[in-house]
Amino acid sequence: MRLVYLYSVCLIVGMLGSQGLDLTTYRSIFTFLADCFLAYIMMEVGLEFRLDKSNWRAYVKDYIIAALAAALPWLFCFAYFMVTLKGNTWEELLLIARFAAPTSSGILFSMLAAAGLALTWLFRKVQILAILDDVDTILLLIPLQFLIGGAPYGLVVMAIMVVILIILAWKYLHQLRLPSGRIWLFIYSASMAALVVGINKSLHIEMEILLPAFVLGSLLYNPHLPKHDGEEHLHEHAFIEPEERPLQLFDRSIKIAFMLVVGLLIPKIEFKELGAWLTIKHVLFITLLSNIGKCVPLFCYRDEASLRERVAVSIGMFPRGEVGAGILLLAIEHGVEGSALTIAGLSLLVNLLLTGLFIFIVIKLVRLRAA
Repeated sequence: MRLVYLYSVCLIVGMLGSQGLDLTTYRSIFTFLADCFLAYIMMEVGLEFRLDKSNWRAYVKDYIIAALAAALPWLFCFAYFMVTLKGNTWEELLLIARFAAPTSSGILFSMLAAAGLALTWLFRKVQILAILDDVDTILLLIPLQFLIGGAPYGLVVMAIMVVILIILAWKYLHQLRLPSGRIWLFIYSASMAALVVGINKSLHIEMEILLPAFVLGSLLYNPHLPKHDGEEHLHEHAFIEPEERPLQLFDRSIKIAFMLVVGLLIPKIEFKELGAWLTIKHVLFITLLSNIGKCVPLFCYRDEASLRERVAVSIGMFPRGEVGAGILLLAIEHGVEGSALTIAGLSLLVNLLLTGLFIFIVIKLVRLRAA
């Protein structure tokens, strides 16, 4: 739990810095660093990802559940904005409201692993759901950008790349025999972040690094993966080299830095049109609606898990972060303004502030189940 508290404090410190300091000059640097750290985390997740290809129908079910868990918060927030706020077109509100859809995979996986839950059913289920709802978010951003800014060919190319990455991960899972230790993962992540920056600039798109990094991790061969579904790792995150103290510190340092940078990248919140009390009311309603929408797993997986575990999975989907912030930044780049953007940004801040509490509740639910 100490690591969960540490990660939470780092998030809060970063958020305070984003609101109290003018970091505009350094935003591109922080964005690149966040991509490097997120790529490292997602490669780590991909390296230990397992698929039962003989049971592909289960993954269709998971995708439907993940898509619903992404769509409901988005539609709830969109409907609320349409009814209560003025000043934005419905197309702009569709884009802004999408901030509520994606679960923060990097933050979630880091905190659950830090809490010692990386080998549980909950972690494996949240793993697939969070990745799939991020994929769904990335795919849906393409038509949303069509609505806001036309139909540049780069977005079509991005859609094709996403499909190709998914096919590669499915067909060549853990068949790429390259070094996969922690130092190597960071080298790969920095290289991939630079590549994604180059692709985005050349094609004028906003390709998120989350999916490419996860796919590369899932392609890498990991000799420590269990050979059969019933087997477990000897310890969490078993890579080629042993879990020596310097490597543990290196790994923790990357995740601490990631939490700080995610906080620093939160858009600066400015109160323009609404008073403080009305803004707070809107933020609380939006936050509540977005998290209610994430509770789809609560009504599913009855044949796999207890009610307590399904509640834990739903709450585990609450944390938002890097992808949601990226959507708000994308809206700003498209010239979107207004109180809806301010409320969405504040709601994202509230969810980030509550991340430690969400993970704490999940831990308690899982450990009660184990007891």
